[in-house]
Amino acid sequence: MKKEYRIGVIGMGMGINMLPVNKTEIPMKVTGICATNMEKLKNIQEENPDVEIITTDYMELCTSPDIDIIGVFSPDALHYEHCKAALENGKHVICTKPLVTKLEDAKELVRLTDEKGVKFLVGQTMRYEPQFSAVKRMYDDGELGKALFAEAHYVHDMRPVFDMTPWRIEMPQDLMFGGTCHPVDVLRWFFGDVESVHCLGTNGDLYESPKGTHYSMPNDFLLNLKFKNGVIARVLGAYGLVEPPMPMMGVKVFGTKGSASGEFSDFLGGKVDAVFDKYEIKSPFEALYPPEKQGSFGHGTTVLRYLEHFADCLENDKTPNPDIREGAKSIAVCCAAYASIQSGQVEKVFNEF
Repeated sequence: MKKEYRIGVIGMGMGINMLPVNKTEIPMKVTGICATNMEKLKNIQEENPDVEIITTDYMELCTSPDIDIIGVFSPDALHYEHCKAALENGKHVICTKPLVTKLEDAKELVRLTDEKGVKFLVGQTMRYEPQFSAVKRMYDDGELGKALFAEAHYVHDMRPVFDMTPWRIEMPQDLMFGGTCHPVDVLRWFFGDVESVHCLGTNGDLYESPKGTHYSMPNDFLLNLKFKNGVIARVLGAYGLVEPPMPMMGVKVFGTKGSASGEFSDFLGGKVDAVFDKYEIKSPFEALYPPEKQGSFGHGTTVLRYLEHFADCLENDKTPNPDIREGAKSIAVCCAAYASIQSGQVEKVFNEF
């Protein structure tokens, strides 16, 4: 009989997407939840009878002998504190993106994960969207040939998101890490370590909260990346804009044998297009992907995919995708991008985790 892993989730915004696992065959169950609003926790518990622990103190989950895995879905700036506490108490960890927002914090979490001998999965959802997995398979199978160039994007009019989650404007959320890490990570998944980055950033200044607070940080970014394997790529992360007329997320790979693109939007689904040089007719092959609406912001099914993967890693001692080092390296690219904004120069990326 398979072990059933018990999960304690910190943060019940996006963390709500962990609860559907309780109704699947995946050998995991959310049995503890933590948030600042006790009334919300009680309501969730009423609808989810497997949840035994509700608390406003995350340490209660991290120290509980009845919890095997901590899921960190709290605001970005709290990830380090919560992941550190989980690791120090010997828990396996699932942390939604971004892993952290500081390079030194990433280094410390890598050290702790190694020291404790536990598994750590960073919830970079672009790796688990089927459109992007299809393009990755084409590339890995050699159907696109040698990569010549690539690009990825994540664009989002953040005004309604700020309205729904005020912490993003109050903290404020750093959208280089909270957003642009998505396309950075998906390109790292394809091509490995980034050697250097040049970045431009600006503030769209489109949002004013009911309290009169404006978003105070850069929220539109253009990154040029050079990978250690020689591939060059560009990344667009744009969040201070109005109703972008394009899919929310996308990745494109241009190769010597063909080119392919994958696109995704919340609740709208997506598609994959590919053109192969070996065929006389160059019209694109197209595959349409219907929307997957289980869970908050359409990520519920994606979260189930990485939970199933993580269960397999725990049962068969495999390395999670992405693991703590992969997550840390994507953060290192974002840190180098900020350094480039400040210096106006190409900056080297730290990869020695």
